[in-house]
Amino acid sequence: MSGGVVSHRQEGAPQGGPLSPLLSNILLDELDRELERRGHRFVRYADDANIYVRSPRAGERVLASVERFLNHRLKLRLNRDKSRVAGSWKCDYLGYGMSWHSQPRLRVATMSLRRVRDRLRELLRGVRGHKMANVIERVNPVLRGWAGYFKLSQSKRPLEELDGWVRHKLRCVIWRQWKQPSTRARNLMRLGLSEERACKSAFNGRGPWWNSGAPHMNQALPKKLWDRLGLVSILDTINRLNRMA
Repeated sequence: MSGGVVSHRQEGAPQGGPLSPLLSNILLDELDRELERRGHRFVRYADDANIYVRSPRAGERVLASVERFLNHRLKLRLNRDKSRVAGSWKCDYLGYGMSWHSQPRLRVATMSLRRVRDRLRELLRGVRGHKMANVIERVNPVLRGWAGYFKLSQSKRPLEELDGWVRHKLRCVIWRQWKQPSTRARNLMRLGLSEERACKSAFNGRGPWWNSGAPHMNQALPKKLWDRLGLVSILDTINRLNRMA
């Protein structure tokens, strides 16, 4: 309404607001019932939906019929730029994807993995002078919340790799904190390495990222040590949540 005069709008409620999913559920409930009547398998959250059919030809037919239903029955316009017919393994949805198997499994979408790594990189900037307990306290809420959201994932390898990457980043923080080769050698010996191996590792001239992923740092700072320090393991958290379900 502008100046007390009602005018037609071409755009809906802003995405991300609390009103958007509510209005979508109210308006698209009729679409849900129509898809159920036709016997289609589908999933919808707010105005984002996937419909599953047996062939690309069927997909094109259903896409066209759903567009007609939205236009004529609900007076809504389908966003063609965001609509397509593709294999289920190519269509990520709400952060999830599907694996390429005869019996598809839910997996974490590649973009979701990239985003959480970017988020953790941001959190770990400028923490060189912080105690590791404080660093872990900073990243744990992100890891715990992420694990809670993706607890339905059935593909373990990406979760194991993400856990390993987090530990790699934290070992890199520690390697940088040690600063001097002599300090690194002394700390590596304190963590169980022989004097010869600790000195060779500390004075190898390689960069922090290489060293933090090398065998000497993996041996000095293994997973069980991070568990004792309270670092959240995404895979362990998901397994625990699924056992409780």
